[in-house]
Amino acid sequence: MRAIIEDMAGRLARVPGVVGVMLGGSRARGEERPESDWDLGVYYRGGLDLDGLRALAGPGVEVAGPGGWGPWVNGGAWLEVDGVAVDWILRDLDRVGRVWADCREGRYEVGVQAGHPLGFWSPCYPGEVALGQPLADPTGELTDLRRQTADYPEPLREALTAAAWEAGFLLDTAAKSAARADVLHVSLCLSRAVGVLAQALYAHHRRWCLNEKGALAVAGRLPDAPADFGARVRALLGAPGGSAAELTATVARARELARETVGALDG
Repeated sequence: MRAIIEDMAGRLARVPGVVGVMLGGSRARGEERPESDWDLGVYYRGGLDLDGLRALAGPGVEVAGPGGWGPWVNGGAWLEVDGVAVDWILRDLDRVGRVWADCREGRYEVGVQAGHPLGFWSPCYPGEVALGQPLADPTGELTDLRRQTADYPEPLREALTAAAWEAGFLLDTAAKSAARADVLHVSLCLSRAVGVLAQALYAHHRRWCLNEKGALAVAGRLPDAPADFGARVRALLGAPGGSAAELTATVARARELARETVGALDG
């Protein structure tokens, strides 16, 4: 299958507008399972020959152009090759470069994006390059950018760890909703707070966090995570309760976990 993917990457790189192709996801990191998808980041610049991509994808495969899947997960296609899912994910290389420049200055943003319940965190763009494998890179741009992103920017680390304060703010707000038994708002605050803490833990250890998938398991194993971080989060999110008393108790436990996490980051 690897040979098929590499051949596909080479053909994608010949489509006008495509600069290069990277293998991403679990397969790039060596963490795949037998059923894991093959994720191909298709990096382009300027006008992109969508007809060329559609011809390569074959009949019956819909190719979404830039913006077709939302403001951050730009577009692409879902294919099946020999019974295995292969995803093309478009990435505007100039935009990736601008986000990388922001990250080096400690700037980032979190955007609304379908499929990302905690939002799309812009450092994902350089993180994808840092953790990916160039498969077709005629100009060498992806290889060069991968070399740059191998060093996690200290200003970004400081910004993301400092942003852990939001978890406490969210949980203070959740406490008020818990008293009214507002399950939806409490649950959303809990999830967002955990996401903020996970991002901060990743950044503290200079690790790129690409999305919510698997983030809790990794964050809980990091050296400065509070004891039983993962188990405590699973208990909070798995059964927050339905009554005002139950929700209030859950929020109280979450507040303690947030205080411990922020304290470890500051220590």
